[in-house]
Amino acid sequence: MPDGEKRKRDAPDAPAPGDAQAPGNAPAPEDAQAQQDPQDPELTDAARRRRRAQFLRELHEAKALRDRVQPRRARAARMRQAMRMRTFRW
Repeated sequence: MPDGEKRKRDAPDAPAPGDAQAPGNAPAPEDAQAQQDPQDPELTDAARRRRRAQFLRELHEAKALRDRVQPRRARAARMRQAMRMRTFRW
């Protein structure tokens, strides 16, 4: 029997897409809040700002990690950025 068939057979039954009783289908608190009050721009704007800040933190962390694990590429990128800044006209 091919491996794919064995994996399909051994996998647990997936819940139906509309099944609200499944533990993995519970809406996230932010999603529930956004669904309850879509007219309030401050709540959605605050949530958007929180998500954006989280994304930017993770992006900065990923760039710092990349710079640590690839120092030669990071140095070349710094040199290119410095060259762009030197040739930039205000």
